[in-house]
Amino acid sequence: MTDPVNILLVDDQPAKLLSYEVILQDLGENLLVAQSAREALEQLLRSDVAVILVDVCMPEEDGFELVELIRSHPRFEKTPVIFVSAVMMTELDRLRGYAAGAVDYVSVPIVPEVLRAKVRVFVELHRKTRELERLNADLEQRVQERTAELEESYQQLRSLNEDLESRIELRTREREEAMAQLFEAQKLDTIGQLTGGVAHDFNNLLMAALGSLNLLRKRMPNDEKSLRLLDNAVQAAERGAALTQRLLAFARRQELKPQAVDLVRLLASIEGLLQRAVGPAIRLENRLPEQLAFALVDDNQLELAILNLAVNARDAIQQEGSISFEAEEIAPMAADRPPELKPARYVRFRVTDTGAGMDEETLARAAEPFFTTKGLGKGTGLGLSMVHGLAAQSGGLLRLYSNPGQGTTAELWLPVAEETIEEMPMIADTMGAGAATSPDSLKILVVDDDVLVCMGTVDMLEDLGHRVTEASSGAAALQIIESGHAFDLVITDHAMPGMSGAELARSLLAGNPSQPIILASGYAELPDDMAIEKLSRLVKPFTQEQLERAISRAVAKQPTAA
Repeated sequence: MTDPVNILLVDDQPAKLLSYEVILQDLGENLLVAQSAREALEQLLRSDVAVILVDVCMPEEDGFELVELIRSHPRFEKTPVIFVSAVMMTELDRLRGYAAGAVDYVSVPIVPEVLRAKVRVFVELHRKTRELERLNADLEQRVQERTAELEESYQQLRSLNEDLESRIELRTREREEAMAQLFEAQKLDTIGQLTGGVAHDFNNLLMAALGSLNLLRKRMPNDEKSLRLLDNAVQAAERGAALTQRLLAFARRQELKPQAVDLVRLLASIEGLLQRAVGPAIRLENRLPEQLAFALVDDNQLELAILNLAVNARDAIQQEGSISFEAEEIAPMAADRPPELKPARYVRFRVTDTGAGMDEETLARAAEPFFTTKGLGKGTGLGLSMVHGLAAQSGGLLRLYSNPGQGTTAELWLPVAEETIEEMPMIADTMGAGAATSPDSLKILVVDDDVLVCMGTVDMLEDLGHRVTEASSGAAALQIIESGHAFDLVITDHAMPGMSGAELARSLLAGNPSQPIILASGYAELPDDMAIEKLSRLVKPFTQEQLERAISRAVAKQPTAA
C-alpha cells in the first residue's frame, strides 16, 4: 500500500474547491486547499506537494502571477502545475501560462474523468520520481560503503608490502570505473523503465481522446469556430502521441523496421531540410565518402535522429558556426570499437559542431530524458535520449565528446547490413487510399481492459457499420467464444493483466487457425513468436482510418471465422 501524496487545490471560490475535492477524492490522495496566493504558499512550504491545480482568474493575484511566484522558489521549480480556466483562453494566454510554468490546462466545465486522469498521471510521476530518488540514494550509500571497504583493504595491503602499491592503485581505479559504469547503466535502465511505462499509459489515454475527437468531428455541425477548436484538440493529442514515441524510443520499446540504409544517399536527401532547420547563419559540411557500407536501421527513425542532432548542434552554436557530417566503416576488430559493442562491422556516423560545448557534468547527463540546458519552454530534453534509444535498440550506441568552448561531437554507431544488395525494397503500402475500404458489416470481438480505450474502439467500429461485442479480459473473451459465439474478427489489446493479448491469440489460433486477429499495443514489446509476428498489428493511439485499413488487411489474409 503506497502512502498518499499531497495535491494542492487553489481557488478563491469555496464551491469550486469543494467540487474539485469531490472529483479527486477517488484517487485516495491528500487534498490540500487554498483560497489565496498566501494560503497556497503556506501550504507549499509546509508540505511536499505532487501537483498543483490553480484557478486562472482570482481577485488578488491571478493564476499566472501565483505560478510565477511559486516557480521563483528553488524548491518548487519542477512541481507540476495544471491551470483551471472557466473562460476562453487565447493562444497568447496559453503561451503565458506555459512560460510561467504550467504543464497542462483544464477547461470549465470540468470533465471529472479527464481531470482525474490528468492529476493521476502527475501523482504517479511524482511517486515514481520519489522512489527513484530513494533508489539512487540507497545505491550511492552502498557505493560509498564499498569504496570505504576498498580503501581500508588498500591501506592494509600497502602496510604489508609497499612493492604492491602501484598494482593496488591500478586495480582500485579499474573497480571504481566499473562501478561508475554500472551505476550509470542502472540509472538509465531505471529511467527507461519508468518513461516506457508512463508512455504506455499515455498512449491509452491518447487513444481514447483521439478516437472520441475524430468521431465527434464527423458529427459536428459545420461551424468554423467549433471545428477549429476541435482540430486544436486533435493536434494537441497528436503532439502528445509524438512525445510518447520519443519516450518509447529512449525506453527501447518503439516498433522499428530495420532495413539496409545508404547513409550517403539519405543525408543528401535531407540536406535541404537540415539547412532550413538550422538557419542560414550555420554552415552544413557534408564530408561523407562517395561509397559507404549500408547501415541496418529504421530509416525514418534515423532521419529523425539526424535532425535531432542537427537541432541540438544549432542551439549550441547560437549564432554563426558550422556543423559537419562524417561517416566511415569500422572493422570488427578495430582498436577504437567501444567495448560495449560485440565484434562486428559498424558504420560510425559523426555530427560535429563549433558550439559552446559541455562540461563534464552536463555531458554525463546529456542523454537522460527530460534533461536540457535550453531553458524553460525551449526543449523537451528528449532529443538525445531518443537517439540513444534508437542506437541501442538497433544494436549500436551513441557516444558524445565535448569540452567547454570546443564544440561537441556525437558518434552514432550502427551495425552494417550484411545483405549485399543495392537497396532494400520498400514494403508496398497495400492499404493505401484505394484499399482502405473495410469489408461489409462484420461481427467483431473487442478485448481491452481499459474501459475508455474499449469504448472508443467500439464507437469507431460501430460508426463503420460493424456489429461489436466487448470483453474486458482475455479470460472473458474465451468464455464468450466457448459459449458458441463466432466472430469474423478479434481485436485485442496486448498489455492486459492475467492473460496478455498474445496469449489470447495463441489460444484462439489453437482452436481456429483461420481466425483473423488484430493485436493492438501501446509499445512494441511483443513475444518472439512466429505465429504472433504474422498477426495484423495496430499501434496505439490509432485513428479510425488506420483501424479500417487494419481490418481490411486482417480479413484479407484469411477467410472469416463466421
